[in-house]
Amino acid sequence: MTKHRILRPLAASLLVGLAVSAAAQGLRVPGTTQVPPPATSVADATQRPADYIVAVVNSEPITNHQVRVEMQRIARQMAQSQQQTPGAQELAAQALERLIGERAQLHLAREIGVKIEELAIDEAEQSVARQNQIDLAEIYRRLALDGIGRSQFRGQLRDQLTLVRVREREVNQKVRISELDIDQYLRDQQKNLDESAVEVNIAQVLVALPDDPGAAQVAAAQAKAQKVLDSARAGADFAGLAREFSDAPDAANGGQLGLRRSDRYPPLFVEATRASAVGGLTMVRSGAGIHVLKLLEKRAGGLPSAAVVQTRASHILLRPSGLLTEAAARDKLADFRSRILTTQADFASLAQENSQDGSAAQGGDLGWTSPGQLVPEFEDTMNRLAPGQISEPLVSRFGVHLIKVIERRTTQLGQREQREAVRALLRDKKLDDAYAAWAQDLRARAYVEMREPPG
Repeated sequence: MTKHRILRPLAASLLVGLAVSAAAQGLRVPGTTQVPPPATSVADATQRPADYIVAVVNSEPITNHQVRVEMQRIARQMAQSQQQTPGAQELAAQALERLIGERAQLHLAREIGVKIEELAIDEAEQSVARQNQIDLAEIYRRLALDGIGRSQFRGQLRDQLTLVRVREREVNQKVRISELDIDQYLRDQQKNLDESAVEVNIAQVLVALPDDPGAAQVAAAQAKAQKVLDSARAGADFAGLAREFSDAPDAANGGQLGLRRSDRYPPLFVEATRASAVGGLTMVRSGAGIHVLKLLEKRAGGLPSAAVVQTRASHILLRPSGLLTEAAARDKLADFRSRILTTQADFASLAQENSQDGSAAQGGDLGWTSPGQLVPEFEDTMNRLAPGQISEPLVSRFGVHLIKVIERRTTQLGQREQREAVRALLRDKKLDDAYAAWAQDLRARAYVEMREPPG
């Protein structure tokens, strides 16, 4: 697998998210909260069958059971985003409306001939297993407890993938962002700019001082902070200095405090870095101690980041096959990691000899990558590593990896890259608006017959 094969493809990232969404319709994931069924009277219970049709969309029925399952999925999504779950009646109405919209879209997909290949469903099954960190056999064992067979579950995945495909065809491909749109957005952001709307990202190394410190303690702290400042000015990696010397909780993150509006930073930090250019260094004392500050980024609020943190990493990839199971690949890479950490072997040499990827000839080196370029499961693990660290074996959609971070750097985006970032930002917003309008129009044109209310 060459570097571009690890790069995050749009369809693949959508596949993972929607495969998990489909899984949630039938799979009780440990640790999630199940929604209690809506209350019904004893009379209703005796008059109604175990399941019944609540609506018909373009001749396709929606059952009460399907509504209840959709209620569970909506409640899980709301719990994960820390939203308050509405009452059962309102939740049932939301679930039914969502199912009506999906049925209308699936009906359109059949009319225009959207087809989902069996291989895509196979990949979706594997994505569900990876996201839930269990193997496929265990997923189907749990589904069987709920009376859901493999063919039914694959049908759910097929529907979800069909929804992705029809939305890409009917909405995504029709959204265009012009150069005039970008120019107007940039003008609007500059026009609305004020001091509080400026966003900054500051990193710090904190040399802590106790309450009411003595003169000797202050002098020692100042000497330590000055040493850090001198090293940073000499070109030392600031994130590495933070991890080594900082007493602040953010030390593990390289001292970064995060990109946010300047009025959400301590005024002392804002004032100390106000005249600094990006990359500038300064030192200031607060009640907590002495801070060495580095201005990582400064931009108008609402504009995409002008600087990105890039990572240079290497990896060793083993692809499970009939001759090599996933468990065996994990064990083999764990052995490689142990040998590298004990200096019995070299990462690059092992990559050249064993990696089943196009980067093997370069010792597994993937070069410099920016956020969003790599598939999420690979990038998330890579981002948690400090330079020089090696991950535990990681399973991705491509196989099993061992990752080593070589170095990191902060790179300023050129004008062209910044305009492309604005284009992506505007396209996301226009996509949301276009999809909402398209879905509403499709729902209005569908034949919908309401039967008994969900219960």
